Parts: sequence; C-alpha cells; structure tokens
Amino acid sequence: MTSRVSAILAALCRRARRGRHQGAPGCKNLALHPSNMLSRLVFVSASALKGSGPLGAGLVQASRSLHTTSQSLAPLPPLPEKGGKVRHGIFPEEIFQLLYPKTGVTGPYMLGTGLILYMLSKEIYVINHETFAAASIGAVIIYGVKKFGPKVAAMADKINEDRVAKAQEVKDLAMSSLAQAIESEKKEQWRAEGRSMLFDAKRNNVAMLLETNYRERLHMVTNEVKRRLDYQIALQNLHRRMEQEHMVNWVEKSVVSSITPQQEKESIAKCITDLKALAKATQAKATV
Repeated sequence: MTSRVSAILAALCRRARRGRHQGAPGCKNLALHPSNMLSRLVFVSASALKGSGPLGAGLVQASRSLHTTSQSLAPLPPLPEKGGKVRHGIFPEEIFQLLYPKTGVTGPYMLGTGLILYMLSKEIYVINHETFAAASIGAVIIYGVKKFGPKVAAMADKINEDRVAKAQEVKDLAMSSLAQAIESEKKEQWRAEGRSMLFDAKRNNVAMLLETNYRERLHMVTNEVKRRLDYQIALQNLHRRMEQEHMVNWVEKSVVSSITPQQEKESIAKCITDLKALAKATQAKATV
C-alpha cells in the first residue's frame, strides 16, 4: 500500500514538472496550487484504494460508516477545562515526547526541517506570491495575538466568569427552590403519616354522634310511648270517674225519687231530734 501511494505521488510530481516546463495551463495551475495537487492525490488515492482488494474496501467502508452509524450511548469523558501544552503555538507537546526516545531532543526539529526541505526540493509545495501573503498574514496574526491576546483573554475570562456566576446563581436559586420543595414534600409526608390518627379521631366522633343520635331517638320513643300510655290511663280514669259520677247521680236520683213526703217529714223530725240531743250532750260536756 505504501509503495502504491509513493508511485502515485511520484507520477503526480512528474506531471507537475512536465506541465511547468511545457507551459501547459492545466499543469501550471496544478504545479502552482498545492491544494489542487492534494485534492487530486486524495481522489486518485481513493480510487486506488477502492480497487486494491479487501483491505481497501474495508477502509472505504469504515470511512463511510464513520458518518452513517448511530450515535454511541457510551458515557463520554468530561472535556478538559484547559488545553494541553504546545510548542511554537501550534505543535502539541505529545509529538515531541513521542519522538524523543527515538530521535533525541533535536529529532522533531530535524524531522520538520527535513519535511519542509523535501517538499520544497521536490516541488510538492512551490513558493509563490500566496506563500508571502500567507506569511504576512500569519505574522500579523501572531503579532495581534502577542499584542492583544492577554487583553482579549482577560476580557473573555471576565465574560466567562460573569456567565459562570449567572449560571451559578440560577443553579443556587434552583437548588434552594428544590430544597424548599423537598422540605414541603417531607412536611406533607409527615402530615400524611398523621392522617391515620386524624381518621381515627373522626371515626370516633362519627361513632359518638351516631350513639348520641340513637340515644336521642330512643329517649324520644320512650317519651312518646309514655305519653300515649299516660293518655290511655287518663282516658280510663276519666271513664271510671264518669261512670262513678253517673252511678252516684243515678243512685241519688233513685233514692230521692223513692222517698215519700211522709218519710221526708219523719226523717227531718228525727234529724232535728238528733241535733237537739247532740246539743245537750255538748253543753253537758262544756259545763263539766
């Protein structure tokens, strides 16, 4: 696979050199613009990988599945708050640490210098006006970063701190409201625990009310029965008294009607005689 890629690179370089020497417009543009060369290289490499057997097909399939597979549900590690160490502003420290055991301290710098010289000598990258423009723009960017970077970083840190403070304030407010909700829920649970006692008390009150109502109705029934019995007794007494009065009147009337005038005179004379004898006896007792 490495030999195939190297052969493709060599062919592209030869075509670029021929185009530059012959003055062909397309080849000149290819030689002057490395981006065109790299895009062509990627296109040709992909075509070569597709026809290179199972390994190439697997790599292409893996590159396709990288963007079409479903999102993994595995937990992701938290992002670091600060980036790793870099050298010269863009080169990660891990590259130097990786090359130190094999190349020594100057190995990474020699590797970078060698790559640059190789690309320039083989005209993989051709220096033109765009290179000087990019160098000028890069110098301006580096100067702006060195000059205004600390102030912009301080302003960004201040904005970030303000946002973090606002987020923390919102978080504290939410935490306090949630804590209050938890306390309210605990209080409601405590009230729910005392609900059984309240229901027992209400059940006892209802039982007492039912008992009171029952006794009131029983007392009312007793009074009503007693009133009706008293009415029956009074009615019987009234009948007996009327019968006795009627009997007495009838007997008296019968007796009066059976007395003759002679018997009446004799009874009156005998009564007068009895009264006189009684008067004499009373006077005698008084004189003694």
